[in-house]
Formats: sequence, C-alpha cells, structure tokens
Amino acid sequence: MEHDAGKIIIIGGGIAGLCTAVYARRCGYQVEVLEMHDSAGGLATSWHRGDFTFETCLHWLLGSNPNREMYSRWLEVFDIDKLTFIYPDEFVRLETERGECLRIYSNVDRLEAELLKRGPEDAGEVRHLASAIRSLSKFRMPDLTEGWAGNWLTLLHDVPYLPLLRELSSVSSTEYGKRFTDPLLRSFFGEGDMGQLSALALFFSLAWMNSRDAGYPIGGSQAVIQNIAQKLGSLGGRLRLGVKVERILVEDDAAVGVQLVCGESIAADWVISAADGHATIYDLLGGKYRDKTTEKIYDEFKTFPSYLQVSLGVARDLSQQPGFVTRLLDTPLQVDPGTQLRQVSFRFFHFDPTFAPAGKTAVTCFLPTRNFEFWVQLQQHNPVGYEAEKQRIAEAVLSILERSVRDVRREIEVVDVSTPATVIRYTGNWKGSMEGWLLTPDSWYRQLPNTLPGLRQFLMVGQWVMPGGGLPSGLMTSRSAIQAVCKQDRTPFAERHPVMR
Repeated sequence: MEHDAGKIIIIGGGIAGLCTAVYARRCGYQVEVLEMHDSAGGLATSWHRGDFTFETCLHWLLGSNPNREMYSRWLEVFDIDKLTFIYPDEFVRLETERGECLRIYSNVDRLEAELLKRGPEDAGEVRHLASAIRSLSKFRMPDLTEGWAGNWLTLLHDVPYLPLLRELSSVSSTEYGKRFTDPLLRSFFGEGDMGQLSALALFFSLAWMNSRDAGYPIGGSQAVIQNIAQKLGSLGGRLRLGVKVERILVEDDAAVGVQLVCGESIAADWVISAADGHATIYDLLGGKYRDKTTEKIYDEFKTFPSYLQVSLGVARDLSQQPGFVTRLLDTPLQVDPGTQLRQVSFRFFHFDPTFAPAGKTAVTCFLPTRNFEFWVQLQQHNPVGYEAEKQRIAEAVLSILERSVRDVRREIEVVDVSTPATVIRYTGNWKGSMEGWLLTPDSWYRQLPNTLPGLRQFLMVGQWVMPGGGLPSGLMTSRSAIQAVCKQDRTPFAERHPVMR
C-alpha cells in the first residue's frame, strides 16, 4: 500500500517543476504538475520546423561525468546514464571579419598553448588563467541541500581554493578580460550584459569542460526533460499540459491549492511554484506575501536579458564549421531600438544527428536584448510591422553568415525567428529573461529565500531562487524544497528509493 504523505501541487513543468515532482513522489506524496504549455520543459525546449529541430537552451549539461558529484544527483531524478554525451574539442571559436581566429579549447593544456601563441605578451595572465582552470577542475562543489554537516569534508577539501574563489567572484567577466592586451582574447570575456557575469562563472564553465563534466547530450534539452517526465510517470506522478493557474488559493495564510483559468479548483497540502517568480508573487498571490527583502530583489537584481533567435535549416553538411562560433562585427547589428550587438553567436548543430537529416544542418543565431517591451508591443499592436522586423533580423543574420559560409543563402530550407514576445508567450518569464537572475559579483552562488513571509505550506523552486539559472538550479532547488517539506511533515526524505506500494 502506498504511503500517503499528502498532496503537492507544482506550478510549472520545466526542469525545476519536474525534478520537484520526482523527489516528492519518492517521498510518498501525491503529485500533480500543472504546465500551461502543450509540452513540458519551459525554457528547456526545442521545436520542429520541417526536417529540422531547433534548440534554444542547452549548450552543455553540468553533471555528465559519472565520477563527479552532480552526476549522482541527476541519477536521483532520471536515468542520466541512458543519455549519450559528446565533448567538443572547442568550447567556442572567435572569428573576425578580417579572418582572424581564436580557438577556446575545452582542454586546458590546448587552451593555454593556443593563448600563448596568440598573445605572448600576455603570457603571465594566460598562465594564471590556465592555473585557475586546473585548480577549479579539482574543486568539489558543496551540496547546497546538505548544510554544513553534510559538507564538512567537501569544505575541508576546498580550503586551498578559497583565495582563488574570492579573487574571481569579485570581478565581472569583462573586468577580468581587461587584464589581457590582445583584443580578440578580450572579446572572449564578453561585453554588455553578458560581460557583467561573475568571472568565476566563466572559469567554472571552463573547469567543468576540462574535467569532462559538461558534455552535450544528444537530443538536447528535451532529451533531459522527456527522461525526467518519464521517470515521474513511472513513479505515478501526474503531469497535466495545457492548463494555466490563475491564482494560488490561500486560507488562514496557508496555501491550500490553486484555481485554474478554466475555473477548476485543485486542493493540496502544499503548493510549490516552479513558475516565473515575479508572476507567482505579484499575480498568483496578488502581491500580498512580500516584504522589503522580496521587493529589493525584484527592484535591484539584474535579470539575464531576453533574446531573439534566428534558426536556419540548411541543406548542406556544415560539419567543417565549429559547433559554436562568435563572430565579431565591424559594423554593429541593430537588433531593435536601443540594442546594438558587436558580436553574434552561431551554433552549428552538425554534432547532433537528431536535429537534421543526413547531409543537412540546423543552425541557430542568438541575439540578446533588454528591449523586450518593443517586441511585445509590436506583436500585440502591429502584427504586420512585427513580421517585417522579424524578416529584417533574419536577413541581417543571413548576411553575416554568408560572409563566412559561402553560397549558404541558396541552400536555406527553413527560416524561423523567435523574439522576446515568443519567450513571454510560451514561458511567462518576467521580461522575457533567458535564465532568471544574472550571476554577478553581487549575487554569486547563493540561494535566495524560497519561502514568502507570512505564507505557510508554500515554496518556490528554480532560477528565481538561485541566481545563474541553468538546469542544475532546477535540480538543486527542487531537492532542498522537498527536504524542507519532508522535515516539516516529519516524512522521511527518499533520494532514489521507489515509492512503497
């Protein structure tokens, strides 16, 4: 007989919502996940156009190395060992319109040799960079769900790395890049909004790649999402698609369920929101349960920018291109009023055979912008102008691409353009943000409150309670949330044990 620990309603069927549901089922809770879209995943999604699949989320997954800590955590929510990971030699290649090229290798030894060759005058800084990557490759990430008692051995191991962590966490990526004289190497460290990322975030990414703990799973983000959804189904959890929550029901300052837009009410012992943080607090709860800390976070913290994505289905094998390339432009690209980009990034998905038929290639171009309101207003009030702007952006991206991929235009079979209006329509993400809170030197590596003042039986999970976003934030915040639920309910927390029947 199944142990009935109560019922949990989870709002949002993205990575955080699905992981939360799996943990809850393992602990004996009845679980119902409510997702407003017609497929699970949220921002971790892909879509089909003709013969092609286009990815918008996953560059790599932290936790692909079976010998590292995060791998065992993923095993708690799905069979990660069933995925096939690939490890590109190059993380990214930077190219100028004058033919200059800089390869950022995943292996730190090859990266160091490349950078020394490119900029011998920066030899001291290059060796410092390589040394930092090697050190962080050995760093053991503390488990935020285990507290001091569960992390003391890890923290003891990490003591020698604390000076390096302090150094890199205190500067932005752009500021760190100014240590180098070579302009192309400086460009690698980013500009604009993305350059505001903590330098430590970038160094950890390079360290994880060097230790082969950041592989790309064939099938992209949906390969991960569908595997977690299948695990939830096998445990008896319920995932409902195409249902939108209108408000969270509260009685005596305790969450008791939700009401859907269609009028249906669903009672629960706990409500956990894996949806957009701003919408949860200010819309679903009417702004009642907030304090100065909450308001300070939403007033002062910077979100990741929103973005446009131009996706191209090309009837050509482009495997000679790097998988990920950043093109530095002589003339900036005008994305929208207020947004000019001096560099654009392309992804050539020749490494994923599930994204295009043999001999063809799915290509995407990512264009960050903070002017989400321009695109939303245009889409709502001037549909003709909206389509014209999308065509203009597609044409501009094609013009950039064909400078390095000759005659590509005549082999384009599919052109698809998504905008911040698309992101907001499909995910509800505040400001169309790509990943919640930007990981800056001010917000580095700390979980924000997952409760709201004065409201019981309610928790939040996902990228709005852990700056930096990404799939691991969904996993880590979901684990800590269900641990808190189990502690309050005096229910044993089960990690991988099946629900008892």
